[in-house]
Amino acid sequence: MTAQKIIIDTDPGIDDAMAIFYACLHPRIELVGMTSVFGNVTLEIATRNALVLAELADQEIPVAKGAQKPLIQKPNGVSAHVHGAEGFGRMPACTSKGQVVADSAAAFICRMIHENPGEIILCPIGPLTNIALALQLDPSIVTKVKSVVIMGGGIKRGNVTDFAEANIWNDPHAADQVFAADWDLVMVGLDVTHQVACDRADFARTTKAAPVLGGFLAEATEFYLDFYEGHYGKPECHMHDPTAVIAITDPQLFSIENHPLEVIVEGERAGQTTLTAKSGRRPVQVCMGVDGAAVKELFLSTIESGF
Repeated sequence: MTAQKIIIDTDPGIDDAMAIFYACLHPRIELVGMTSVFGNVTLEIATRNALVLAELADQEIPVAKGAQKPLIQKPNGVSAHVHGAEGFGRMPACTSKGQVVADSAAAFICRMIHENPGEIILCPIGPLTNIALALQLDPSIVTKVKSVVIMGGGIKRGNVTDFAEANIWNDPHAADQVFAADWDLVMVGLDVTHQVACDRADFARTTKAAPVLGGFLAEATEFYLDFYEGHYGKPECHMHDPTAVIAITDPQLFSIENHPLEVIVEGERAGQTTLTAKSGRRPVQVCMGVDGAAVKELFLSTIESGF
C-alpha cells in the first residue's frame, strides 16, 4: 500500500512529539514536511523542537517556520504549565543541527500541495494560523489538497475555557477561516481525544521496546502526567495530537457526524466551535465517537516498532 503523504503543522509540545513520532514510524505515512507555529511554546522553540524531533526519529523532514502570533487577536501566551518551559516537560532545551527551509510555512504548504496535487493531507495539531495564511496566499489549494485533518475544537466541551479548546482558542479567527473553506475537513476534537489516555505504565512499555523514542516520551511525559493528575485527578494524559494522526491511518476507529461549523471569535465564548446556520458552509466531518482502547494500542504498538 502506498504511504499517505502528510504535512504536520505543529507547536511541539509533548503530545505533538507523540504525534510526530507516530507519523515517522507508521508504514502507511510519509511525513513530507512539518511547519511550526506558536501555541504550546513560542515560535522559536516550536521550530527548534520540530527539527529536534525529526533528528531523534532519524528522518530528514523539511521544516518551515510559520506564524509567531494570531491573525487578529492578542496572543494568549504559551502553555508552560502543561508542556514545560522548553516544550518537553522538565527536559532542558534540546539542540538541533538542522535548518529550516527558505519558504515560510504558508508558502511551503502551498508549494507542496501544488507539487503533489490530490496527494497531501494537511494535519494541523496547533493553532490554525499557518493554514489560514496558506489559504490567503493561494485559495486554489482547496481544490488540490486531499483533505485537512485537524486536532482542535470540540462540540460538547472545552479545555482552556468552558467553551474553547486550546488550539482554536489561540487563533479563533484563523480557525473560522479554515472551517469556512470549501475543502474536505475532519475535526478530531476533545469529544474523542478525551477518550484516549496513557499513563506511566504505558510509557514504560514503549521505553522497554524502543529506548530512544519511547524513552524520550517517558521522560517528557513525567511533567505532563503531573499536570493531568493535578488538573483532572488521574495520573494519565489525554492523547490529543496523536489521535488526529491515527484518524488518518485508521479512520474506521472513529464515528463521524457531518455539520457546518463556525468559530466564535470574541467574548467569553471566543474559540468555541459550534454548529452554524450560515449558508454555503461545507459540512465538517466531526469525530464524535472513538474506540479509545484500539487507538491507544495502535499508538503504543507503533512507538514500540521504533528504536
